[in-house]
Amino acid sequence: MKTILASAYAINPFKGSEDGMGWNFVLQIARFNKVIAITRENNRPHIEKYIAENPDSLYDNIQFLYFDLPYWMRFWKKGGRGAMLYYLMWQRGIMSFIKKQNLKFDIVHNLNFHNDWTPSFLWKLDKPFVWGPVGHHPLIPSQYLQSYSRKYHLNDRLTWKVKQFFWKMSPALRKTTKNADHILCMNNGVPEALGIQSNYSIAPSVATQDFGWNEFDTTKDKFTLISAGRFVPLKGFDLTIRAFSEFLKGLDAKDKENCELLLIGSGPEEGFLKSLVNDLRLADRVKFISWIERGELMAKFKVASAFLFPSHEGAGMVVAEALSFGLPVICLDNEGPGQFINRENGFAIPMGDYGQTVKGLAVAVGELHNSSEKRKEMGIAARKQFENFFHWDRRGELLQKVYADL
Repeated sequence: MKTILASAYAINPFKGSEDGMGWNFVLQIARFNKVIAITRENNRPHIEKYIAENPDSLYDNIQFLYFDLPYWMRFWKKGGRGAMLYYLMWQRGIMSFIKKQNLKFDIVHNLNFHNDWTPSFLWKLDKPFVWGPVGHHPLIPSQYLQSYSRKYHLNDRLTWKVKQFFWKMSPALRKTTKNADHILCMNNGVPEALGIQSNYSIAPSVATQDFGWNEFDTTKDKFTLISAGRFVPLKGFDLTIRAFSEFLKGLDAKDKENCELLLIGSGPEEGFLKSLVNDLRLADRVKFISWIERGELMAKFKVASAFLFPSHEGAGMVVAEALSFGLPVICLDNEGPGQFINRENGFAIPMGDYGQTVKGLAVAVGELHNSSEKRKEMGIAARKQFENFFHWDRRGELLQKVYADL
């Protein structure tokens, strides 16, 4: 059994997304190895509370260490504001912290909250170095931002310029890439951006546990589409709403009564999305649900017929959760969910003209609506995709193989 020193900036077992990912990756490492997990001080109360309330023998293999920069170096950070800059400073700061602890370990692993343009410094500890899963979010095509304020387009382009600067000009990023013994890549965009040709593997950063669902009910009273996430342009909720509207146009009044769209989340564009629903006269068919507890969200998945998620991001925890409930996924054919959805378990719609994208999404919805047998077949394949690829245990097995090869 080896000892893995893992830096995990974000860990919170009570949350999903990046925080939940950090927690679950640490648990997966602990299945096969000892792990020393270094995270921020503000994560301590959540970790200690969860451990106290949820006993597990895996905790015997985990040692948590907490580190933050002095207050005078971080007073300006408020929530998500300044998070990436502080993360870079934090990554530098933990180097001296680690050396002062006199820790003994075999492998170092920079685990989360990073992407393919932010460097790590753990390779300087002169141990085999694993980096990732490293994220990559592609540029959002302009046509998919036209419905929103110009500021989103400018911000997305500015962020892309910053990424390009780091890819081309950052010595620290080049050294991180050069000294990584293995890079876990979230999607195919990572090796392309970093110019790597070996010592990497591709697997999505997202996964989920098995919620114990194993029943395919094709006799539901309603055809329910579900979509979940923050109400921001990145998530493509405007496409979701317009595709649902286009799909309904082909139905008679009775069939329309049996269809609904659940939009679960909140965010700055909630007002715009509600206005779009009203403009398209969908208020009686679309229901907005504010953020709910994870258990409640899983209950919504259980009664849904399909998951509509035309997001432009490079990941998406909710996709893994939808697959675990045997929900066919309708997404965009991109470097995110589109890399892991195929004709067996869902639809990956080609990107291009905005109107054609909407029609493509609507046609996919219609195919599932019109055939309960297709829903069942795709649902079985979706569940199998979860078991083979999106269960947290698969991530643990991959990590163990990487560590063993080192």
